[in-house]
Amino acid sequence: MTYTLLLGGARSGKSALAEEMAKARREEVVFVATATAEDDEMAERITLHRRGRPASWATVEEPSDLAAALGRVDADAFVVLDCLTLWVSNLCAEGLDDDTVLRRGDELARLLARRPGSGVVVSNEVGSGIVPVDDLARRYRDLLGRVNIGFATHAERTLLVVAGKTLELR
Repeated sequence: MTYTLLLGGARSGKSALAEEMAKARREEVVFVATATAEDDEMAERITLHRRGRPASWATVEEPSDLAAALGRVDADAFVVLDCLTLWVSNLCAEGLDDDTVLRRGDELARLLARRPGSGVVVSNEVGSGIVPVDDLARRYRDLLGRVNIGFATHAERTLLVVAGKTLELR
């Protein structure tokens, strides 16, 4: 899959841009969501996101086994994968060690790059802030940063999204 990686901070416009890119496509669109409703506020966010997507789009909700989820998607469909940020968090919550998370990230990035269809992958850029004070937050920041590097390596394009505006990264 020829995919674009969208990186940016929280509420930077990444997901909105991913949806705009998908709406411009002629082929089938499949939205792969990694969020889980762990509390009422997150459940409400998920509901709002579902309502905002076109009814013609298929939605696959999968918090951790994205390779299997993509295996069930038509190979030529345009895939919106939103987002790696929560996916890495979900894998950590399952108790996976760093090497396993990184291996899964690399395998998923390679799988997406080999698909005939194209798509867009969303993730938060977490390397621009302060160094987290505790080891769990540092571990998460480091893991997501390394997963993002792997996805950027295999992406056709990588865009940094800030306030709804993009900057292409080389």
